Amino acid sequence: MFIGRHVFVLAAVLLLAACGGGREQPSMKFRSYSGPTVTHVVVHKQARKMYLLHHDSIVKIYNVGLGFDPIGDKKIEGDGKTPEGLYMIDRRNPNSRFHLSLGIDYPNAADRAEARYLGKSPGGDIFIHGRPAPYQNGVWDWTWGCIAVTDREMEDIYAMIRTDKPTPILIMP
Repeated sequence: MFIGRHVFVLAAVLLLAACGGGREQPSMKFRSYSGPTVTHVVVHKQARKMYLLHHDSIVKIYNVGLGFDPIGDKKIEGDGKTPEGLYMIDRRNPNSRFHLSLGIDYPNAADRAEARYLGKSPGGDIFIHGRPAPYQNGVWDWTWGCIAVTDREMEDIYAMIRTDKPTPILIMP
């Protein structure tokens, strides 16, 4: 009887574990996408919106977080601003410390010249990326200049934007 009770408890535990025990299952990090090609991206900083477009049609809209000092154009490393202007999304980082990320080719020649004039570094490593747990509680503008979305949204964006041919991104004030 003692052994029978343990077998019953073990079977119940295994059944609950197989069903997920009521917990949400982890998301799939790498998703597939078969919709229209994202031909360009537009970020409107003041509205905190990112638009993924197929030519003139909006494919998807996301709420975004920006640099911790979001008003104005990025000038130098560490200023907490998200750059403004036309750039390219040109690389993927599947091992980002912010879940997944897509690289933006900041700084361009004009950004480097402006920072050099100021006697500073323009910085770099600007990405669209996920949002770690400490920043999922309504703190929107926390990055060092990147564009942040939820991890689940980043999985979709990562699948939708191709980098075999760079994708233009216009970041507006």
